[in-house]
Amino acid sequence: MAVNANICRDCLAVCEEAAGRCPACGSPRVLSHRELDKLSIAHIDCDAFYAAVEKRDDPSLLDKPVIVGGRQRGVVSTACYVARIRGIHSAMPMFKALKACPDAVVIKPNMEKYAKVGSEIRTLMRELTPLVEPLSIDEAFLDLSGTRRLHGASPAMVLVRLARRIEREIGVTVSVGLSYCKFLAKVASDLDKPRGFSVIGRAEAIEFLRRQPVTIVWGVGKASQRMLARDGITDIATIQDMDENELARKYGSLGLRLARLARGRDSRKVNIGGAAKSISSETTFGRDRREEAELAPILRRLCERVAKRLKKRQLAGQTITLKMKTADFKTRTRNRSLPDPTQLADRIYRTGHELMVRELDGTQFRLIGIGVSTLMSDETADPEDLLDVGATRRANVERAIDAVRDKFGGEALELGLTFRPPKKPADGTARKS
Repeated sequence: MAVNANICRDCLAVCEEAAGRCPACGSPRVLSHRELDKLSIAHIDCDAFYAAVEKRDDPSLLDKPVIVGGRQRGVVSTACYVARIRGIHSAMPMFKALKACPDAVVIKPNMEKYAKVGSEIRTLMRELTPLVEPLSIDEAFLDLSGTRRLHGASPAMVLVRLARRIEREIGVTVSVGLSYCKFLAKVASDLDKPRGFSVIGRAEAIEFLRRQPVTIVWGVGKASQRMLARDGITDIATIQDMDENELARKYGSLGLRLARLARGRDSRKVNIGGAAKSISSETTFGRDRREEAELAPILRRLCERVAKRLKKRQLAGQTITLKMKTADFKTRTRNRSLPDPTQLADRIYRTGHELMVRELDGTQFRLIGIGVSTLMSDETADPEDLLDVGATRRANVERAIDAVRDKFGGEALELGLTFRPPKKPADGTARKS
């Protein structure tokens, strides 16, 4: 492909002269950029992924506002673009979302299904380059450097083909960002959603960034934003005009990151070892809870889910984190580091339970979650405890329970703590087993 060639994202025609529409098919979706033939770092992000999968599987939802998330007392996981026009966004409390969009169709998340679709998309990515770094279930970085000879086309053309293939074969759409570094590739992918393809080249990077708010920089959350605003820093232009040493002196590692990224400098490589940094599970209650007797069984079930995922991935973790959200939406997080990594539900639960009990001061809670981080291979996980003989016995029991569940199903065997008797039918008769 010649330098400065323009690519039609609908018919893949290549034209040498910039045009508003494709001369071959008339489409306005013509990709044009002076550095299009020179850039190779991409970020691909699925558009409203969970909702897109649900619409794919149920065409009757196509033109309806769809929200994926908890019911009345939950939060929005994602919303389709029809719903977003009505002001719905991720992490919004569901009662507020339904107030803004009462005709929305609310669907409970099916993470197993979404993970399967995400895996299918990553398989297509890895057919193009081994350098794929997943960031989450529905987004990833790709490094297409040195693949021109393999594919007979520039990275830009390869990415256009990939976006079309994902839409045609998987049934969801993606937005693509292309640049010379990871930071700007991720920024670019968010510029023209949905079905977008945006490019940020070296020549324009400084000037483009100068017009952006400081929140565009990775790592600048609400607390950092307030701190910077107190010092009069609200945009990238201000950072670009400041001395790098001054930024480092005032804000430490955040200041250094601000200085580098504000000037378009990002030396991070696409890391194919980008495994999950933590594994967690949480649930929002149908009604607020505050009693240990009610919370403990729920926490135990969450710990079993986390342990199951750790064992499946042959991972263990050394840091246990408890998350609890109060009735007025204030989040409490507590964590503890273990002497040895674990993948056992028993150890996760006992640690999480101790952390939980300290928070039970009469406060009403609407959500509880448990997570394991500082992940590593399970080779050194859960060594025999010479001081607590009971711990070894409980570990052996748990492994025996796992074997039974693997053979007969997840509910084949339950602990007394988490056992829930089957519900009776509406007519009050006992359900047959």
